[in-house]
Amino acid sequence: MSNGLDMSDTINLFRKELVLCGVKEGQTVAVLSEQGSNNEYATAFMSAAKALGANTYNVNALSANVGLDAKFGNLGLNCLNGNRPAIEALKQADLMIDLALLLFSREQQEIQAAGTRVLLVVEPLDVLTRMFPTKELRERVEAGERRLKKAKHLRFTNEAGTDVIYDLGKYGVLTEYGYTDTPGRWDHWPGGFLATSASEDGVNGKVVMAQGDIIYPFKSYVRDPIEFTIREGYIVDTKGGLDARLVSDYMASFRDPKAYAVSHIGWGLNHTAVWTSHATGVGGIGMDGRAFYGNVLFSTGPNTELGGNNDTACHMDLPMRDCTLYLDDELIVKKGEVIPADMRAPAR
Repeated sequence: MSNGLDMSDTINLFRKELVLCGVKEGQTVAVLSEQGSNNEYATAFMSAAKALGANTYNVNALSANVGLDAKFGNLGLNCLNGNRPAIEALKQADLMIDLALLLFSREQQEIQAAGTRVLLVVEPLDVLTRMFPTKELRERVEAGERRLKKAKHLRFTNEAGTDVIYDLGKYGVLTEYGYTDTPGRWDHWPGGFLATSASEDGVNGKVVMAQGDIIYPFKSYVRDPIEFTIREGYIVDTKGGLDARLVSDYMASFRDPKAYAVSHIGWGLNHTAVWTSHATGVGGIGMDGRAFYGNVLFSTGPNTELGGNNDTACHMDLPMRDCTLYLDDELIVKKGEVIPADMRAPAR
């Protein structure tokens, strides 16, 4: 165990998380893990569930033989592919703890459709501890959700040259605040952002990533600006230096026109996230960058998580700092500062 936590500390931390998820006596908690991976998390979650009086079991499937970073760049590839008995077993649970990363997969959607709430947990213990969710964070995320559901247009800009408009209203809103107590709902611990997708042909303009912005799944910081030209929902041109070349080559490697689609758009609200986490050696898949307070999260690739039909395996999350974002005529983020009072972080 990392972060100075022993197994009993970890069980107590996971028990607090399960309480937020509404786990009670008589409910069923399933843990999905991969063979040879995350055994300590699986054991701790099952012990925590048992302490709350829940029934619990572990579905330990054969590994998909790729790391977490590779999974984020190849969505849909997971340990449940073709494993019908395991899927059916997980659909029986009230809550499934996903230690294997089913994100954007048909398997996850089927499990959610059965009413099972799903919690993804793949970050290191120090990140889970530092970014532990609160009801206050949920309230701020849901304040953003109310605005985003009503908005018809989203526009964001930055001083590097970004100016892009999204036509909204076709798809719902994805909220992440770090726990789930609603049947069929997915969340990710840690979280702290919200997002939606435009209509498939409803994004037009230019996005310019500045120095210090983040490229996922590379977990790297932009060294030279990357300029994306977007027409009718698709990236049609990418310009810049080495980073632009790497991004272009990566997207081209999938040999899939849908890889160039613009995916979800949103902003971060977690004031405990650390932008420089990768530079300082913090592990995990990058929730610090994705949920960072006041960021704008520009993404490419699939939109199935929000009900769309683009199921490309190529997904890139591109968090950007110091941007300005409007919903219709309301200013939401101004150069990285969250403006509406009901979304602002508490004073530290």
